[in-house]
Order: sequence, then C-alpha cells, then structure tokens
Amino acid sequence: MNLCTHTLLGPNDPAPIDVVNADSTSEIVLLCEHAGNAVPEMLGDLGVSRDVIESHRGWDIGAQDVARQLAEQLNAPLVIQNYSRLVFDCNRPPDSPLAVPAISDQVEVPGNSAITELSRAMRVDEIFRPMDAELNRLFANRPRRAAFSIHSFTPHLDGKDRPWQAGFLSRGTGGAAKALMAHIAQLRPDMTFALNKPYQIETEGDWFIPAHAEPRELVHCLIEIRNDQIREQSQVGLWADLLADAILTAVGDIPS
Repeated sequence: MNLCTHTLLGPNDPAPIDVVNADSTSEIVLLCEHAGNAVPEMLGDLGVSRDVIESHRGWDIGAQDVARQLAEQLNAPLVIQNYSRLVFDCNRPPDSPLAVPAISDQVEVPGNSAITELSRAMRVDEIFRPMDAELNRLFANRPRRAAFSIHSFTPHLDGKDRPWQAGFLSRGTGGAAKALMAHIAQLRPDMTFALNKPYQIETEGDWFIPAHAEPRELVHCLIEIRNDQIREQSQVGLWADLLADAILTAVGDIPS
C-alpha cells in the first residue's frame, strides 16, 4: 500500500527494478541493490554533477554486469534495482537516515539535505518497496536455499587504500562467506580477499541480510568486488565465472 498519493516516477523514468529469470525454479536468488544510477526527472540532478552520479557515490560500478552474467550461468532469478543509491539506498532499512544520504564520500547532496516526509515516502514507496516486494515474491513462490547480493566498492575511501580484490560479508558463523572466499582464494592465490571488509553487516544499517537472508535461514553472503576489478567485460566474465563456481560449491556443501 502506498504511503502517499503523489507520484515520484513519471512516464520517462525507468521502472524501479528489472527481474532476470523471474520464473526460474533455482534454489538460489540473486540481488543487485545498487545496480543502476538513474535519478527520477522530478528530482533533477539532486544538486550534484553527473560525474558524482556516475562515480561510486551514485552506484556500484560493474556490479550489474557481474550479476547479470552470474544469473545467466546459474539460471537463477536476479532482482536489479535501477535507481541511484543517492536517490534511495535499497540496502538500508527504509526508515534509516543512511537510506537518503545528505553526504556521500565527502560530497554534499543538496537534493537530500532537507528532504520532506512526503518526498521520502515517495522514494520508499516507488523505489524501495518494488524491490522488496519482488524479493518476497521470489522467496514465496518456490523453495529457495540460498541468496547472494552483488556489490562493488571503490579502491580508495577517506584517504585510505582498500587492498582487497573482494570482500565477503555475513554474520554469525559466516559459513557461506568463508566458503566462497576459500574457494576463490584457491583458484586465485594472486589475489587478496577479506571477511567482512570493507564493511560489516549491521541490523540498523543493512537490509538484505537482516531482513531477508537471516530470517529465512538461507545460505547467504553479500559479495563486494573492488570496482577496478570489473570495469572491463573480460574482468566481468572472470568474476562471474569465479563466483558461479564458488556459489555452486558453497550451496552444495553448507547446510541451510
């Protein structure tokens, strides 16, 4: 049910989500919350340059390409969220202040600095809710065993280097995260990986794992690839191959 009667998205705006392999019976569900960097016409440019929107601040560079190839290889359903994380960060709880960032990596976002309750409700209803509803549909209509979310991160943040080619995030025992990392590390000993880097999962600041994966007791992991590793199609293909092999192994070896 909509929280407001006003409409954020117009006829020239893209749909909030795309769904790949929507009718797949795979036991694996894939998600890419920061896949796109669209901004609704109603919001203009949010007061930032196009360079900002196209940088890591506006989306997870390369993540959608990896997720699409991974979905093809696994024949798994994939939910792609098309709007910029500056409009609404769909891996945040809908009431979190972090979901509509006023500052992103030291850049102010004027269009978010004094957001009204109505504007926020429109973003929740028309951008966050469709993604969340589709995930619920996918989990409800077929037996699922595992869920994985594909992200990317910038190599440098706040003046600090981030040396890992990829990070694997989860909580608790971290079974799937550890299994994925170990499997890929065996295949690529030349790379550096980390558990729960460059971020950690927190109930107050994350959505996919606390709201969907953990309550359903799914094999799960939020996968972060450094974005300089997936800017070229050859790199995208490499990571899709690595992840497909690792995910199939993890899902087969780890109990739900």
